[in-house]
Amino acid sequence: MTEASMPTTPHAAPRGSLTTVDARTKKRKAAEARFRMYGIAGIATGIFFLLVLLASIVGSGTGAFQQTFINVPVYLDPEKLDKNGERNPSDIAKVSTFGYTPLIQDALLQQVQDNGIETPLEDRGDMKAMISASAAAQVRDTVLANPDLIGETVEFRILASSRVDGYLKDRVKREDVARDKNIDAEHLDLVDALVPLGIVQKTFNMDFITGADASESRAEAAGMGVSMIGSFFMMLVVLVLALPIGVAASIYLEEFAPKNRLTDLIEVNIANLAAVPSIVFGILGLAVFIQFMHLPQSAPLVGGMVLTLMTLPTIIISTRASLKAVPPSIRDAALGVGASKMQSVFHHVLPLAAPGILTGTIIGLAQALGETAPLLLIGMVGFIASNAPDSIASGLLDPNSAMPAQIYEWAKRADPAYYERAWGGIIILLLFLITMNTIAVILRRRFERRW
Repeated sequence: MTEASMPTTPHAAPRGSLTTVDARTKKRKAAEARFRMYGIAGIATGIFFLLVLLASIVGSGTGAFQQTFINVPVYLDPEKLDKNGERNPSDIAKVSTFGYTPLIQDALLQQVQDNGIETPLEDRGDMKAMISASAAAQVRDTVLANPDLIGETVEFRILASSRVDGYLKDRVKREDVARDKNIDAEHLDLVDALVPLGIVQKTFNMDFITGADASESRAEAAGMGVSMIGSFFMMLVVLVLALPIGVAASIYLEEFAPKNRLTDLIEVNIANLAAVPSIVFGILGLAVFIQFMHLPQSAPLVGGMVLTLMTLPTIIISTRASLKAVPPSIRDAALGVGASKMQSVFHHVLPLAAPGILTGTIIGLAQALGETAPLLLIGMVGFIASNAPDSIASGLLDPNSAMPAQIYEWAKRADPAYYERAWGGIIILLLFLITMNTIAVILRRRFERRW
């Protein structure tokens, strides 16, 4: 059979080529595009809600950093404040704040009359609704510090009431005044007349950052300063206890502990403790530190010890991860030149793991700084009418509050001014948390080693 006479077989059609996109490839690319769109949509949604949250916090909390004050010259009548005329501090101290309140009310009423303001409020008692309940204490403290001022007219910058402050911040509306027993429309008309004269002013409120909490009737005088100090002493306790204990436990478990069932059980329990609700640690602290050891209730020392228990798992886990990230060749090289196991760990491995350890510690402290539930159970939530501690011992042992507990306390009070201050406290707390996390990022990037 010749080649020409052989039957020819048709060639199979090619399934595809490099330049032609088949249906399966189009389907796969469409799925990848949809997945990318889902990811972008998820990120955009998260950013949107984050911006909404930040806008809500800033919009609701910035008013707490401003406060309304009344500038009024008060005549310190010696007939009321020092009847004996001897300027004896003990005699002057016998006059309570009730003796100063009429002087302030008379001074404000005199200001109204001197400026020719027409108002149906013609009695000094009518001025009470405009003046903070803390104004009398402010004037009294000034007189006690300077008894020679008695008999003179002294210019004071006193706090306005929370209703007047709320009116200038649009928190108190005129239509709501009819149902408010603390102030009425005539007082608001008087405020409108006093603002152009500079007698009533809204300025930056430094006392909100540096001051102490106030009673429910004096919302305008409440501040975060003392609770910030309480948080500082608690974080100091956490740092002093959690860092060495956590790092020591991590080094032992990672470098020296034998691998057996006991260490496996310890590691599993540490991982589980990191997920335990914080209020459980509060119950443990209440039972052990207060009821069993009889440590002072509401003290930053106890709060710091409770938060140490909560922070230890976080520090141990992050420290072990940092130690594990150091290449084994570093250990082998140290042992190869004659270093002991202890020397190889503390002279070579630990310094290289230090950035990760610091980062984990700072993140653990930031987490502890924002915890509220454990503090509720040990009593760090009540009204603390105190000033800044005068020593480290008093800062650790005297009753105090903390920033998250103070925010919780304000949020549950009835006066809307406290609600505004709760948002302002959240801004301060967020600034602390952002600062601590920023420091952690800077330390990690500054000292991070890539292998």
